[in-house]
Amino acid sequence: MGASRILIIHNPTSGRRRGSLRKVIAHLDEMGCRVTVHQTACRGDAQAVASRTTRDQYDRIVVAGGDGTVNEVLNGLRPDSPPVALIPMGTANVLAAEIGLGSQPAEIARTIVLGDARPVTLGDVNGRKFVLMTGVGFDAFVVATVSAPLKRRLGKGAYVLASFLQFLRGRLPHFEVHVDGVRYEAASIIIANARYYGGKFVCAPEARMDSPVLHACLFERAGRLYVAIYALALLLRILHRMPGYRILPAKQIDIRQPDGAAIQSDGDFIGLTPAQVTVLPGAAWLVFPPDQAQRVSHP
Repeated sequence: MGASRILIIHNPTSGRRRGSLRKVIAHLDEMGCRVTVHQTACRGDAQAVASRTTRDQYDRIVVAGGDGTVNEVLNGLRPDSPPVALIPMGTANVLAAEIGLGSQPAEIARTIVLGDARPVTLGDVNGRKFVLMTGVGFDAFVVATVSAPLKRRLGKGAYVLASFLQFLRGRLPHFEVHVDGVRYEAASIIIANARYYGGKFVCAPEARMDSPVLHACLFERAGRLYVAIYALALLLRILHRMPGYRILPAKQIDIRQPDGAAIQSDGDFIGLTPAQVTVLPGAAWLVFPPDQAQRVSHP
């Protein structure tokens, strides 16, 4: 017997596939589930709803939205919260790709009801949890300049436009970062809890959400030329082999200098440096597709 009491937290501003939500709910109804839908009204609403939801009330919290909405829900979880499942509706849906969740409504509904709930590691940056990554530098500056209306209008094109404008602006500051107590410098830093970045592009090949460590990805070379080289290498899936790109497994990462630089977390702007990042093993329960339950550990 699978999960039957389903709370769907729906972000109506996420993506352009609202029809898929109706189809997933129709499949859940056919499977005998009791479905409640909460539509978020503002930023922070998803977190607030998750913080009031317990296993006594529901068997699953289902996030119908993008990675940013998932982030909000994970930040609202408490020890007696039900496991979290996904209906991917956002711009990139990196977490759905990470766990091997497809886009067909029947498959999504089957995962919600019959999927395997597994403990996953989260990261913490300045007191806020993340499931995929956090970072400073080029991508954080880009995220900080993309407004919600622009993202709704252009989708992934909003990030392409913002990346081009940031590229034209030129140099970014070098960051001082301490990885498990060892000092490094980098032009950009992505701290990954999962392999994928920006879709199905591989940023940290060895990162796994069931691992007790994070992976600090250091872009050590600065300037427009290297921004272009790193971007091309990411598209060609050879970034991890590039000179000037270093990946360090770590449990604590401190970004100390400079102050006042943008921080992104799971694709949303969350504040300014300095940043302290720590690992939180087994901090949340996530629902994996029934036939993909081991994918997090064995790609």
